[in-house]
Amino acid sequence: MKNKIVELARLKESSKLGGGEEKINALHAKGKLTARERIEILVDEGSFQEIDVFVKQRSKDFGLDKVEILGDGVVSGFGKIHGREIALYSQDFTVLGGSLSETNSEKICKIMNIAMKLGIPVIGLNDSGGARIQEGVRSLGGYADLFLLNTLASGVIPQISVILGPCAGGAVYSPAITDFIFMVKNSSYMFVTGPNVVKTVTHEDVSFEDLGGAETHASKSGVAHFIFENEIETLTQVRRLLEYLPQNFMDRPNELEFDHRSLKPQNILESIIPENPNKPYDMRVIISSLVDEDSFFEVHKNYAENIIVGFSRIGGMAVGIIANQPSCLAGVLDINASVKGARFVRFCDAFNIPLLVLEDVPGFLPGTDQEWNGIIRHGAKLLFAFAEATVPKITVITRKAYGGAYDVMNSKHIRGDFNFAWPSAEIAVMGPKGAVEIIFKKEIAASEDPEAELTKKLNDYIEKFANPYIAAERGFIDDVIAPSETRIRVIQSFSLLKSKVDKNPKKKHSNIPL
Repeated sequence: MKNKIVELARLKESSKLGGGEEKINALHAKGKLTARERIEILVDEGSFQEIDVFVKQRSKDFGLDKVEILGDGVVSGFGKIHGREIALYSQDFTVLGGSLSETNSEKICKIMNIAMKLGIPVIGLNDSGGARIQEGVRSLGGYADLFLLNTLASGVIPQISVILGPCAGGAVYSPAITDFIFMVKNSSYMFVTGPNVVKTVTHEDVSFEDLGGAETHASKSGVAHFIFENEIETLTQVRRLLEYLPQNFMDRPNELEFDHRSLKPQNILESIIPENPNKPYDMRVIISSLVDEDSFFEVHKNYAENIIVGFSRIGGMAVGIIANQPSCLAGVLDINASVKGARFVRFCDAFNIPLLVLEDVPGFLPGTDQEWNGIIRHGAKLLFAFAEATVPKITVITRKAYGGAYDVMNSKHIRGDFNFAWPSAEIAVMGPKGAVEIIFKKEIAASEDPEAELTKKLNDYIEKFANPYIAAERGFIDDVIAPSETRIRVIQSFSLLKSKVDKNPKKKHSNIPL
């Protein structure tokens, strides 16, 4: 038995070398970590339990009969983050470029199946050149097996993908189905076809970075939710994200202790809204004043910046925040902002995370580009997401709430639970000037002084409609509150809504306007 135990230890030790020391050194020379080093940073110290150490690839074609590496290029198992169980896999680029094989896929699928039974999140550390070409359809089938499990697990357990190297071809679609994608600047890439293929097919010259780098996917495509400077920072921020998430769809996010006696008016909010209704301001200032100190964790920060989404804590409770950003495109809703918001709202609703909506929206962005590219369909996604959501939902209108965008941004009419407005709120079909020019077109044209008549009608309209009180009279706004009271009222309301139960009609699934 002693000899067998020694042999066991030798085999396990050899498995840690992956493709060998030479390839590990080459990886380190590029500033990258090994698959196992990444796991050590990600999980709580000493918590990782590996499975399938002894799995080997089965292919014999094209020289693979000479390749027998324990683990076959992916490290899989279970660990803890903040003391809570998670499942994870980490692709090893030192083994055949981290390419996905039949057995490689089986290992990943095994931990995903177990994770769904246990109700724990899955984290994938991706560093792969794609399907293992030598295996042909077997590796392609392995990807399809993984895609199916990603789809079935969606909305059941949180799924997080961390891109730590190349991610090409079929390899991109598993992360695309998951809930959040992290990328590292200047070292991680995602694309369906690489620069060489692009040049052959379309004759475009494009670099790896411009085609599918972290900056590109964080700001242009919206594929990446988070980007960071290096692998250590990225893995540390994955740990931070999990602080706000429950383990599964039946769970709730952890709530931290909070001293309600510490609540006091936030007087800084009294001077945020400019006197000029067309002057921008930074909604992040309002967010930072409402949330618990340093708790806001923004998602998709560099994409569709006219809307802000992210996680935070308010009174110790984890919440999702979705807010119009007046300092970018006046906070207007366009295609990208609508899709970004809808995706975030649906995630929060799937995992029992309450929603706080901060509204200052002049409407949907006009123009042929938006109309021809489907603003109607894409804007409907955000409307659909809010209407479908059954989690606690609170809206605070800080200034503008015009037209259909008023309805879309979690209005009382689509099941907003508590809808508040500041005295500066303007709730109307459209902006005062545009409304007056339509309603009083003939009177203004017939006037001896059209400019003076326009000003008079405009002032009358503003006095009557550019305020929150008409909506409050109808009960569409639950209360008009002083800005300084907002944090107190929001915390009180979320506390009250903890016992909320709401349901959608029984169905197989909805048909969101994709």
